[in-house]
Parts: sequence; C-alpha cells; structure tokens
Amino acid sequence: MVPNFVIPPEVFALVILPILIFFARVVDVSLGTIRIIFVSKGVKYLAPVVGFFEVLIWLLAIGEIFKSMGNWVTILAYAAGFATGTFVGIKIEERLSVGKVRVRIITSEKSYEIIEGLKNARFATTSLHAIGTKGEVTIISVIIDRKNIKKVAKITREINPTAFYSIEDMRSVSESPMLAKKKRMRYHLHRPARKGK
Repeated sequence: MVPNFVIPPEVFALVILPILIFFARVVDVSLGTIRIIFVSKGVKYLAPVVGFFEVLIWLLAIGEIFKSMGNWVTILAYAAGFATGTFVGIKIEERLSVGKVRVRIITSEKSYEIIEGLKNARFATTSLHAIGTKGEVTIISVIIDRKNIKKVAKITREINPTAFYSIEDMRSVSESPMLAKKKRMRYHLHRPARKGK
C-alpha cells in the first residue's frame, strides 16, 4: 500500500501557506513593476497582458490572507513578498532593457574623439558648444536603446575618463529621416518584381 501522507494543519498554516503567499506576492509585485515600466515606455500591448496575470495572482494571495488574518506568519510573508517582488521587478526590467534613453556627455576635451568613437560604433550623435563653470565645453547627445548604455559609457570613459554623462529616459522617439530612407532603399532593392513587367 502507498502510505497516505497528511500535512498537519499547523505545518500548513505556519510553513507551507506563508511560503506560497511569499512567492505569489513576489511574482505579482514583479509583474506590477514591469507593467508600470511598460506603461511608462509606451509598450501598450504587453502591459495589459502583464496586468491580467498580476491581478489574478494578487487575488489568489489576498484571498488566502483574508482566510487567515490571525496568522502573523502569513502577514509577514505577504509583506516580505511585496518588498522582494519590487526588487526582483527592477532587476528584471534591467535585464529586459526596454525602451530608449538619451545620453548627454559633457566634456571640455577630446570631444572630437568621443564623437568619432560613437560614430564608429554606429551611434548617431548631435553636439553643440556651451559654456560651463570652468570654461568652454562640448555637449554630445546620443539616443540609444537602453541595452547599449554600458557600451556608450565604455567608449566615453576609454577616451576621456573625466567626461561627465547623464542618462534620461525617452518615452517615444520619432524615426530618423536617414533611417527611414535606408528602410525605403532596402524595400526597393528586395521588392519582388511584378509579373508582366
């Protein structure tokens, strides 16, 4: 005969249920963080899908909490899951690298070398001259995918370690005329010929 394992109610209430609530909360808060990031980045098709699963898991977790309001272990597990889920959501967002950012590089020297280094790495740049607290500087602006931040920072630091740069999130960016022209050229080059012509 197969032995019948029965989990004691005390073990379920004090160990298993809090663990389940903790992980459910981690998942739903992580999804919530990602959903907010998607909304801020204008990813309008994925945000509702993520929100659906977020609310579904949250309802399951909160339902168990209401059933055991006198159990402080489950309440602590719920709160700990919320905190952990926020951290995990941010880490996931960093891995996803969603959206575009603008990097502003301010330098008083080697500006030409930085611009050339970025151009060689296929990053489009815009530069202008300005006056800083210590004299003339060059401001170099480049709009990139978030995943390329480290690459741009590495190029800048290797050429001029003293250059200052800042990063700004971009909600939406219009397509570059040059990029649109290249797409049209590729379309005309690869467009199949019509029959009878």
